[in-house]
Amino acid sequence: MFGCLVAGRLVQTDAVQVASDKFVFNLPDYEHVNHVVVFMLGTVPFPAGMGGAVYFSFPDPVSGGPVWQLLGFITNDKPSAIFKISGLKAGEGGAHPFGMMASSPSPSVAQVGVSVEVLEQLSQQVPVSSAAVSTVDSFLQFTQKMLDSLYNYASSFAVTQAQMTPNPSETFIPSSCILKWYENFQRRMAQNPNFWKN
Repeated sequence: MFGCLVAGRLVQTDAVQVASDKFVFNLPDYEHVNHVVVFMLGTVPFPAGMGGAVYFSFPDPVSGGPVWQLLGFITNDKPSAIFKISGLKAGEGGAHPFGMMASSPSPSVAQVGVSVEVLEQLSQQVPVSSAAVSTVDSFLQFTQKMLDSLYNYASSFAVTQAQMTPNPSETFIPSSCILKWYENFQRRMAQNPNFWKN
């Protein structure tokens, strides 16, 4: 029903069913894992009105018990998700549906759990914020800030033609050129955030 993928490793489809509605993947050597992808295999959909809450668990360095953190969810409409787990290892756990059903087989093995739950319940849960992978929106925000910074920096050196002193070693660019480039870049980013990849 589910698959789990860590970069540089084979796809895992061997989830252990620890309850009728709960599945767990073991992640050996989790200290070297940055991101994990959880996805539906496409063979069995969720029942109508249901989805899967995705949790990450790692052994607590002090007690050795599992520390569970909600990463997000998958549904029939959103059958896969990628999560950043590298920053979660030192975090504190939260409420989770796994109890002691699934415990890590060794101190260097973490777990990814999928709990089948009602969609309405999934939409009310709040995942750990640091598990989200950067999105196009954050890229657009970065690009906008970068453009603003360049334009403001270049404009801070602006002088009128009357104020210019001849200097044969300097090249001057009209600020209208930078402004036109700035506006064109913004327009192209709004149309297609990935235009620069071509």
